[in-house]
Amino acid sequence: MSTARTDSEQVELANTALYEAVERGDTAAMGRLWLDDPDAEVSCVHPGWPVLRGRSEVLRSYALIMASTDYIQFFLTDVEVAVAGDTALVTCTENILSGGPAEEEGELGPLVGQLVVATNAFRRVGEEWKVWSHHGSPVLAGRDEEDDDEDGATGGNGGADGIPGA
Repeated sequence: MSTARTDSEQVELANTALYEAVERGDTAAMGRLWLDDPDAEVSCVHPGWPVLRGRSEVLRSYALIMASTDYIQFFLTDVEVAVAGDTALVTCTENILSGGPAEEEGELGPLVGQLVVATNAFRRVGEEWKVWSHHGSPVLAGRDEEDDDEDGATGGNGGADGIPGA
């Protein structure tokens, strides 16, 4: 039995590694995961941020996020991988649970949940897949399938708090 992974599996592992590096606050791993090619400038859009261009700007943004977040965990859903040659796209929903600073020393602040849809572009470099671009957009309203009319239009904005199924 072969243990070689398909391109799609390798890309999905690289995508997971990106989120795990953020969860651990691992700036060294983050640097290894992003493309380092002057002919292919990287870019990143965090929810609510302007477009960041250039490897150093993107890595600095992640360092700032990781330094100012006491706790963050990503539960990825709706993960779809598409590979075309040496380029791949991953779309997914980031179900984020995060906690900020607490009032008391040594305590974790209140936990906050957030949904973000993300597109991550990867380029193959040798045998590895490197992040080329990340774009995250907040989910502001959900789609309630039960409110769909016969034409397929949706009549609701999701659950009570705007999150599908809530």
